[in-house]
Formats: sequence, C-alpha cells, structure tokens
Amino acid sequence: MNFSIGSNDIVFVLTGAGISAESGISTFRDSGGLWEKYRIEDVASPEAFEKNPELVWKFYSTRRKELKRVLPNKAHTTLAEFQKKHKNTYIVTQNVDNLHERAGSVNIIHMHGTLMGIKCTSCGYYEENLEDIEGIKFCPKCKNIARPDVVWFGEIPYFLDTIYELLSKIKLFVGIGTSGLVYPAASFVSIAKRFNAKTVFINKERFFNDDIDLFIEGNASEMVEKFFNSIQII
Repeated sequence: MNFSIGSNDIVFVLTGAGISAESGISTFRDSGGLWEKYRIEDVASPEAFEKNPELVWKFYSTRRKELKRVLPNKAHTTLAEFQKKHKNTYIVTQNVDNLHERAGSVNIIHMHGTLMGIKCTSCGYYEENLEDIEGIKFCPKCKNIARPDVVWFGEIPYFLDTIYELLSKIKLFVGIGTSGLVYPAASFVSIAKRFNAKTVFINKERFFNDDIDLFIEGNASEMVEKFFNSIQII
C-alpha cells in the first residue's frame, strides 16, 4: 500500500517500548533486564510509593542512570527528520525516556510522564532534573516528599483530551514498537480508523487487528526509516 499525505494533513505516531528497547532501554519483558529485578507492584503504583518511597526512588534513579548510557537510534532520528519535512506530525509516546527529544523531535506528547520530571505530592511544584538522586527527593518549596512524574499503574495517563482531539483529525496513524494491547492506547487505532485515517503498525512481533491497514514486521530502527522515506508529501 502506498501512502501519500497533504502538507497540512496530521500524522499521528504512537511509540512504545519497542522503539527504545533498540537503544538499550530495559522493558518489562527483557530477560535479565532492569524490571526483572523488581516486582512491578512494588515500584510502579501509588500504593508502592506510599508503602516504600525509598525503594521506588531507588528504582527510578536506576532507570535515570540507564538513560544516560543510551543514545537515540535510527528510528528516533528518522522521525525527527520526517518532522522537518512534515510539520504536522505528532509523536505520542508511552515511553518515559527522552530519546525522541535527544533525536531532535518536536510535537511530543508524553502520555505516561517522563523520567526527567519530578513533582511534589503536596504543593504541585514541578522540575526537570537529570542529575543523579540518592535516597528520597523532597520538595525545595514546601519540604514535603516529591515523586517521579511518571504515570503509575492505576493512574490516568496525561493529555488524553489532546490525544483524542488529534485522533479525530488525522490522516495517517503509525504505531511503532507497541503491541497496542494496553488501554487506553489500545483504543487509539480503532478511533483513528473510525475517522477514516490510514493505519500502520511497525513492530518486531506480528499481531492482528482488523483496524490496521498495513502491518510491517521487523525492527523499528530498520523499518521506520524505510516506511517514512516511502511516504509522499503532496
């Protein structure tokens, strides 16, 4: 299937763990990876933070240090290059890393927050901080405990109103490195299809969904470049 888009058409790109995994970021499913050393329920929920904030901060500090050791891959840089040619391209990412930013992308929506963000649990103070944090972080304004600005299990993702509004206007939906099985992101492709967008998924492992027009099986770092270079802008 050939894809062509107008210069004013909106392109919606949904990225998941698979795109960052190729840069060396640990995922839930990695054997021997970072997540395997912790039980998810002990480090990634509001209840876990209330029970043991020191353990949660230790876990996210380890993830932040991991982020410093990796670089954007070809999939990240391809998206950034495509955005220079097509300004109406939005990246909605389920990832909490900053690899899209470091590759040069703009119009990025972090629906699950970011590892760089820190917010107070009391007064709403927010900062971006890339420095190593030892122990528990406290708010510099009110001195109450702060938390990583990451959406945990049981919490509502960020910017859903903005995302749903975009989905109602797009011409092309591209999912990259995501299974499309976890809600609410799992509903995005069907919403896009309902508004007559063309839908594409690029993923290492094939799965089936009637709302997908084209499935490209393979590594994101290779297939993203091939696909986006094939899009004709008219």
